[in-house]
Amino acid sequence: MTLPHYSLTRIAAIARKEILHLRRDRLTGGMIAGIPIMMTLLFGYAINQDVRHLKAGVADLARTHASRALTADAEATQVIDVVERVETAAELETLLVEGRIAVGLVIPADYERRLAHGGRPAAQLLVDGGDPIVFGAARGLSAMPVGRRAGSVAPSETFAIRAFFNPERRSPVHIVPGLCGVILTLTMVLFTSIAIVRERERGNLELLITTPVQTLELMVGKIVPYIVIGYVQVTIILCLGSFLFGVPIRGSLLDLAVGAGVFVAASLTLGLFISTAAMTQFQAFQMTFVSFLPQLLLSGFMFPFDGMPRAAQWLAQIFPLTHFLRIVRGIILRGAELGQLTPELWPLALFFTVAMSLAMLRFRKRLD
Repeated sequence: MTLPHYSLTRIAAIARKEILHLRRDRLTGGMIAGIPIMMTLLFGYAINQDVRHLKAGVADLARTHASRALTADAEATQVIDVVERVETAAELETLLVEGRIAVGLVIPADYERRLAHGGRPAAQLLVDGGDPIVFGAARGLSAMPVGRRAGSVAPSETFAIRAFFNPERRSPVHIVPGLCGVILTLTMVLFTSIAIVRERERGNLELLITTPVQTLELMVGKIVPYIVIGYVQVTIILCLGSFLFGVPIRGSLLDLAVGAGVFVAASLTLGLFISTAAMTQFQAFQMTFVSFLPQLLLSGFMFPFDGMPRAAQWLAQIFPLTHFLRIVRGIILRGAELGQLTPELWPLALFFTVAMSLAMLRFRKRLD
């Protein structure tokens, strides 16, 4: 049997051909350096396990110098930033449901008497326990030292903690609703990002151009079937989460359906925009992957949003996933109504409008 003859010259020729191909494929070449840079910056700068600056509200029923000092001391720890001041504990609970705060400080009217007598917590913390990381950070405030009169007994804890929405601190309760957004983001963008490219590669796009179909009609027709698929995926995730992991659904399913529909439409238009920029299905997949990574890391799915630097938070506000996570967790875990989550709906509608417009403009340009 004759052994095959291997030639270093032929290997070098094939390697040279591949290098030339990479030089012509600017997207792949950019990803060689772009992905390491992006991931290093995201994990090194934006991702922070040491959660600080949680949005907090205060209901100071005592209105004394000591109660004001307690609020100032709590802010000095940098664990919380007071963004709301209300009159009652019930108002704090409403802010928690709406997602406007993560921590509420209730200082009772007899705060100074509690300090003097000691033996029990002098105030109360209302914490959004949906995220165990946030609960753990807020719990550090419970042992914060407070000033007390000479001869008084120090309370064992400064704050009594009351956890809302996930008192057992079970991770699936926090993770499963977020998976609705993560899975929809990946699948919806990927499906539509290859839609126009696939039509072009198969020669069907030229046939569509000769028909009376308008650009907007083509774009909307492309995304309608995937909206139905998105609802199917949400249903599957929630059913598995409810039956297997005991995830409660406290809000209205109709509100959830409306919020999911707006989010799916926004994600699909991002995929359409990518499809007008990619030349091949492989490029469409690459661009989908690049757009997915920052959404996954900055949206609040893996790491608490309030713990990120301001610049990272501003960037995350652009992504549809950031807003949908607040919607889906607000409805499912906190029982919020859709009207209470309007600040998260209009950015999705704006993203849909801008992305659809850009996709239509690029599609017409490609036709020219």
